[in-house]
Amino acid sequence: MQSRERLDPATLIGRGKLEEVRQRLAETGADLLIFDADLTPTQQRNIEARIERRVVDRTQVILDIFARHARTREGQLQVELAQLNYLLPRLAGRGIEMSRLGGGIGTRGPGETQLEMDRRRIRRRIRLLEESLETVRRQRMHRRSRRATIPIATVALAGYTNAGKSTLFNRLTQSEVPTSPQMFATLDPTLRMLELPSRRRVLLSDTVGFIRNLPHTLIKAFRATLEEAGEAALILLVSDCSSPNRAQQEEDVRKVLDEIGVLDKPILHVWNKMDLLTPGQQSALQPGEDAVSISALTGAGVDELLRAMDRHLSVDPVERVQLRFTQLQGRELSWVYEFGRVLQREERNGLIEVEAELPHSLRSRLQAFLTGPGASRP
Repeated sequence: MQSRERLDPATLIGRGKLEEVRQRLAETGADLLIFDADLTPTQQRNIEARIERRVVDRTQVILDIFARHARTREGQLQVELAQLNYLLPRLAGRGIEMSRLGGGIGTRGPGETQLEMDRRRIRRRIRLLEESLETVRRQRMHRRSRRATIPIATVALAGYTNAGKSTLFNRLTQSEVPTSPQMFATLDPTLRMLELPSRRRVLLSDTVGFIRNLPHTLIKAFRATLEEAGEAALILLVSDCSSPNRAQQEEDVRKVLDEIGVLDKPILHVWNKMDLLTPGQQSALQPGEDAVSISALTGAGVDELLRAMDRHLSVDPVERVQLRFTQLQGRELSWVYEFGRVLQREERNGLIEVEAELPHSLRSRLQAFLTGPGASRP
């Protein structure tokens, strides 16, 4: 640790401290120095020259973790794009080999340096990645617009990294999304159907875990998973209630949500990991109307969480209805099965008659297929 009135613009830390670090590296035989701070390209080069070791800053560590956890094509494209944008201004001075002269196919000529070639190739790759990402995003927006034709609410899980979001996601949906104590285990968005106590069905989205002082340049790498939060009718802000830094971590998450413009969404606070608290600490918890304390691991409090979600989404009550479809109206019938609850089904004279429980918004969309009492009521 070093206390300074101002950071050194050349090396971030002072020369004396840097020399102390260099000696420590030599004593331990370490060949890598990691800074829990963002370094400018110049600072990184100067430090490497002084200590004769490779230097990695906070952003590069985060990008490396991202690269390990991106599974979908979009997530992988986003991470590669962020990595190249990070690398581009840091090419100079990365080794003698980058100053060699080059020539041949695809270069500007025999007088172009290797460094210039590397920069051109990276810029070209960045353009291709941006074009590919735009295509993927358009496809995702098309899928989302199709999903929007069926009025079903989306609930998004958000929270600090390692708060237990994926464990809670699995508990609520009985699915097997990979869980990990590592940071950013969920980079790509995951959607599953969830039935609430009122029989209402919602889509539940798991999102990436946030961290403090997230570099602004990395917000785009969260885009795919954060867009689901932007479309959500309710955000579950999950936090580790056993952490002494819970309040600060919640504030860090709220700052990121504010940056992406979704802080105006209804938020239900979920205080997870209550199983790690003593009975006295559990009794001291006072969640209030907009918070629920749970243990995603043991299931304690999860029923209350589901009821709280129902209360926050009560603008779309569930109704019991009777509907009739022809054999050619399979798409509309599939909506009933996917977003409602079929209680009874009969087929006669080429028609399919079902009794089901549906959200009011879906009932309105299927008005033309209603039979029995209230069929003409909107």
